[in-house]
Amino acid sequence: TAGTTEYLEEPATNVKFPKSLKVPGCTSSSLSLLGTGYREKVFAIIGVKVYAAGLYVDQSIFTILTAWKDLSAAEIEANSSLFSSIFLAPSEKALRIVLVRDVDGKTFWDALDEAISPRIKAPAEADEPALAKLRATFENRPLSKGTVLFLTWLGPSKMHLTFAGFQVCVDGDTSSGADATIESTNVAAALFDVFFGDSPVSPSLKMSVATGLAVGHK
Repeated sequence: TAGTTEYLEEPATNVKFPKSLKVPGCTSSSLSLLGTGYREKVFAIIGVKVYAAGLYVDQSIFTILTAWKDLSAAEIEANSSLFSSIFLAPSEKALRIVLVRDVDGKTFWDALDEAISPRIKAPAEADEPALAKLRATFENRPLSKGTVLFLTWLGPSKMHLTFAGFQVCVDGDTSSGADATIESTNVAAALFDVFFGDSPVSPSLKMSVATGLAVGHK
């Protein structure tokens, strides 16, 4: 209930994230907040914050993966193989994105696609149709300040996109009433890399998650 929910505030945007959350499409009773950050775009040398984001994980991640145990947050943040292990781990994780300014869907998708496409090094036949479906889902859709978007990875090649009443589901699972189905392992991996790869779109989010991983193993 609202009275018992605990929150963590992302300091740059003042967006509050529940510390635990039942994510649509997940089998876990709830996922735990691991870290938060924000995305900033520069227009005419002025930085404009676009959204805040928080990564939620199943607590089993700490028992499945132990490679970062006893490492500092800085060491974890610099180790790309550890974040790849998080993506490949057979446990659910979700990125909750909250818009902090109005933006149209096409603009949001163009920025995301600009980050996704270079990360697909060996394109497969399924990739372009998957990206086309994502593009069509975002186009002509106004996204107002406060809109919430979930990117939920159920496994290395299976994910949901849940956002403002519509849902995009990766890997053919339509059990949650998805408006579009995306079947592309490359796209799922590229989306994770956008946020947690070597050149993340939100360095503050990756560093915060690294801190959460370091603290979680103490």
